[in-house]
Amino acid sequence: MKIDRLIGILSVLLRQEVTTAPKLAEIFEVSRRTINRDIEDLCRAGIPIQTIQGTGGGIRIMEGYAMDRTLLTSKDMQMIMAGLRSLDSVSGSQYYGQLMEKIKPGSSDLISGRDFILIDLSSWYREAIEPKLSLIQTAIEQRHEISFDYYAPDKESHRTIEPYFLIFKWSSWYVYGWCKTREDFRLFKLNRMAEISCGQAVYEVRKVPAPDLSVKKRFPGGIYVEAVFTPDVKWRVVEEYGPYCFTEDKAGNICFKGEYTDFESLVSWMLTFGDKVTVTEPKKLRDELFKRAGNIVKKYGG
Repeated sequence: MKIDRLIGILSVLLRQEVTTAPKLAEIFEVSRRTINRDIEDLCRAGIPIQTIQGTGGGIRIMEGYAMDRTLLTSKDMQMIMAGLRSLDSVSGSQYYGQLMEKIKPGSSDLISGRDFILIDLSSWYREAIEPKLSLIQTAIEQRHEISFDYYAPDKESHRTIEPYFLIFKWSSWYVYGWCKTREDFRLFKLNRMAEISCGQAVYEVRKVPAPDLSVKKRFPGGIYVEAVFTPDVKWRVVEEYGPYCFTEDKAGNICFKGEYTDFESLVSWMLTFGDKVTVTEPKKLRDELFKRAGNIVKKYGG
């Protein structure tokens, strides 16, 4: 939209002392002629824009002119409100709601007809997550260590870390920080943390590398799986692996091929389907499911 482009041009001029029409044309993917018309429209709107000829010349706002540098379109405001509401969904305080009240007149509890993105970052475990988020956020702001019991798939342990980031990824919340046990940066899942406490000593901020949140890093795969699911659980396969992870045979059965990261999690996943799935590969998985099924029969068979 033209109004968005005009605001964008004005934002560039406020950030830079001088720019050029060709550069603006490149940024906004329009012709130089269109940029010249936009500059004329801004001048007619009362913005004192100068064009300077010659070497080192270009377009700039007149020296000494001051205005509010916060220029937001209605779409910009909707994006900001969507982000604030998403954070408010996991906040244990009223901070984000109060911030929304400052930015947007009227109650932050109300959704206008122009809002089109609603994000809820809370999980099914909201009551357990909220106090953890609040405590860790305070620890990060004040640079205090946190200690906690951690329940990992391999073993339980007690950890003390210098927290640096709260991260929402893969539908879960994590804290990223320097682990004093491993002497390295680690990512910890909040749902696996218990008995969290915050120390009083202030730690010295380290140079923090960006956490590698790529799917391949966290879920490297390595276990190739082939299985056939009955048609009535097709929705689950699509929900968890997408619509392109399988083919259908003539009977409508779902022929799945994919990779899995952790063998124990894979066994647990397959067991949730009961008799709705037949695993063909790997043999190790077939054997383990047969063993587990036998143990279940022994336990409940009479």
